Amino acid sequence: MTAEVVSIASWNVDLIAHVPGPPAVGQTVLASHFERLPGGKGSNAAVAAARQGAQVALVACIGADDFGAMGLALWAQEGIDTRHVERDEQRPNGTALIWVYPDGNNSIVVYPGVSAALGPEQVLRARPLISGARVVMASCEVPLAATQEAFRIARSQAVRTLLNPAPAMPMPDSLWPMVDVLTPNEGELRELSGCDDADAGAQVLLARGVGAVVVTLGARGCRLYRPGQAPLSQAGHAVQVIDTIGAGDAFNGALAAAFARGLGWSQALNCANAAAALSTTAAGAVAGLPTLLQVRHGLSGPEAPAD
Repeated sequence: MTAEVVSIASWNVDLIAHVPGPPAVGQTVLASHFERLPGGKGSNAAVAAARQGAQVALVACIGADDFGAMGLALWAQEGIDTRHVERDEQRPNGTALIWVYPDGNNSIVVYPGVSAALGPEQVLRARPLISGARVVMASCEVPLAATQEAFRIARSQAVRTLLNPAPAMPMPDSLWPMVDVLTPNEGELRELSGCDDADAGAQVLLARGVGAVVVTLGARGCRLYRPGQAPLSQAGHAVQVIDTIGAGDAFNGALAAAFARGLGWSQALNCANAAAALSTTAAGAVAGLPTLLQVRHGLSGPEAPAD
């Protein structure tokens, strides 16, 4: 299989507790219920892209325990190419500790585990896979050295690169010009740019060499910034929110799949907004990730996305 979308992927298991609010230091709170579900930004985005009809492959490290087996079973079910998923016998899989609040918002603590072992050497072994793709995507849950090597290969072959800068962290100056599309949320934009104003922050990142900045705005949709062009706002979609876990991953995966289908900016962003909105209507990161048919027909009216 030739992959259209390659995810330089993190994998972890989400341990999710539904609580009335964030506990204070030293406080114990009771959860109303608890779930153990598949997660990791790279894996979630890969599943999102696959459900949007893209041929998807992973470059990833997983552990040899039951959590690793959960990942392999998920990716097989979703038709994702795992030839470049390497199993590590020594390191544990990553884990995300997630608190979900009554309004659907959440707080997350991630232990990367074996995802931190992903390096440039493994990426180089996947060079033919990356070179033949249409989009290569990554998040900051994997080492930046691996992402930088993948993006270097991609850019040398005119393959579009997409970086979700979460969790936000300092980036090497050499990485910015390798990023065709950067997708921070408002908090990540402030942290990366040092600016409270979104317009000013996006211009800072464009000046560093980023090709385009897409700021995700939750229920308000997103806003696109490109050098020398006026910003483009794309409205969100109103839905009944269960929880927002994985909404950003749904956005990134759907955006990558839309680019792989050859859609232009406006349609691609509309599809990504719709996928992110629909993902919040079910609990957990993966359960709510919509199919392409659901994105096309699940939202009625003039804002419904179409190819």
